[in-house]
Parts: sequence; structure tokens; C-alpha cells
Amino acid sequence: MKLEKETQYIRAITLKRESIPTFDRFPFNLPVIKDLNTLHLHPNVTYIVGENGMGKSTLLEGIAIALGFNPEGGTLNFNFSSYDSHSELDDYLRVIKGAERPLDSFFFRAETFYNVATNIEEMDREPGGGGRIIDSFGGKSLHQQSHGESFFAAFVERFQGKGLYILDEPESALSPLRQMSMLARINELVQDGSQFIISTHSPIVMAYPDAKILELTENGMSEAILEDTPHYTIMKQFFEDRKRMMYHLFRQN
Repeated sequence: MKLEKETQYIRAITLKRESIPTFDRFPFNLPVIKDLNTLHLHPNVTYIVGENGMGKSTLLEGIAIALGFNPEGGTLNFNFSSYDSHSELDDYLRVIKGAERPLDSFFFRAETFYNVATNIEEMDREPGGGGRIIDSFGGKSLHQQSHGESFFAAFVERFQGKGLYILDEPESALSPLRQMSMLARINELVQDGSQFIISTHSPIVMAYPDAKILELTENGMSEAILEDTPHYTIMKQFFEDRKRMMYHLFRQN
């Protein structure tokens, strides 16, 4: 059953503005952080979108770490560090939870998923314990698959439903067809009581019906509809009049 406002796992994220030492240094100098008071989340799917450098991944990372996830991704039980590079934003975020608790959870981060795959193999080589972790990802080594296949194995095999899933640019290794398949998988999990927070550049991925789209710009953060996002309008213009777009692009060079 789909989550509603009364049953969603994470209702909102607030910024502890009174505790921030200065807004003149990273990450507090990002427009989205300067403008942030309370970020209200959709019960099913919330998208965080915007151009490079607007702070999408930084904000998503801060939310994930504040919830107890490892900065490089995985479940709440993953505890490893390949390179400690996350910001201190999580220390200044307050998570407002709902009455219900998720039965499953995962922080998927495209740029560090390779590190998660490596950590899975290391843990599965350790003696003792229960079953192999990789079995929950379909049983085949994630390193023996393409990036797209390993990403999709996580979405299809590991995500079990009734869960909280935080995804940072999950489309980065997926073909357009796979992105549409991912939308179908998101819908299955939403119908099974899951909540998603997704950072993406893909108009396909951000097309889930009735989702909340939060667009990050130099002016801060505001709610938008898909058709008004630059991601959608630029792609639409390109394919509707590709020759004209090419003409202007090449003329500048």
C-alpha cells in the first residue's frame, strides 16, 4: 500500500540555522543551504534537481548521513570509508520522522557504488557469519557486471519494499530503456509502501507521476513541474529542432 502523509517515513528536513557558524564557507555558502529552512518531503517520491554545482549531491549526502547511512552508500549496516570527503552538513540537519519505520533502507550513490561493491566482496570473504551479502544483489559479483547491470541489480534485487531509498544520480550508467525500467521498479516499490528521495539530471527518471520536484538554482530551492525544468525543456528543444540547436552550438565554437 502506498504511503500517505500520515504514514511516510521521513516527513521533513530542517536546517539548524542557529547553530551554523558562518554562511561564508562550503557547504553553507551554497544557495540551497542559505535558503533552506524546512524541506517537506513527498510521501512517495521527492526529486532534487538542478544544474551542476547547485548542491544536489551535497544536500542528499547530508540527509543520508543524518539518517545514519554511510557517506559512500549502502544499507544502514555498511561502515567503511575509501576516502573521507563528505561535508559537515549532516551535523546541522534535523530529520523529522513519521510514526512508521521502514523495514528496508539503502543509500545509492552512483559515484561510489564501485566502493560499495568492493566492500561487499570483502565482507563476504570474512569467515563466519550468515549468508553472503551478494546473494541479496542477485548472487553475481557486481564487479563482474557492467555499471548499468550492477546498478540495476541493486534496484531490482536488493530493494525489497516497505523501504526508504535515497538515490544520487542513479541514471548515470543506465540507458534510456533502463531508465524507463527503473521508473517501473520505483512504481512497484512505491505501491509496496516505499519512499524515495532522488537526485537526478534525467527527465525520464524525474517523470514519476504526482512526485514532488524541488529545483535548485542560484536563487535557492523551489518546487517545479517536470515540463518547466531546464532538463526537460532543453531535451525537448533539442529533439524538436535538432539542426537549429546544432547550428547555434557549432557557431559558438
